[in-house]
Amino acid sequence: MKNLWFMTILLFLAYPFPTQAEKFVEGMDDVPLLEGLNQITQDDVSFGNEETRLLEAYFNAPKLKFTAVEKFYTESLPQLGWIYQGNRENSLLFYREGETLEVVKESASPLIVRITIKTKP
Repeated sequence: MKNLWFMTILLFLAYPFPTQAEKFVEGMDDVPLLEGLNQITQDDVSFGNEETRLLEAYFNAPKLKFTAVEKFYTESLPQLGWIYQGNRENSLLFYREGETLEVVKESASPLIVRITIKTKP
């Protein structure tokens, strides 16, 4: 009986429950999407080649504050290999494998956020 309980608990812990971080920014397969951020796809920028890239996406978030965005990305991006470099005024900076990722508060009311990934020269 103890083994049955142990196996049940083990299966429960191993089951991949859906999480908020399973959704990713359109066009940025390595950047999770915070629930409540709405991508403004007509403003997306994407170009590059095998050596360089520039990706930019804009979001509005009528029900979020930038502190929630900051908390989400400082917790989730390091799990995907992005190293947090700190913040500068209204932006968060990350680095990974020759690229920089920036999360910027463009406007507070309504909240507009820009995420940019670019190859670091």
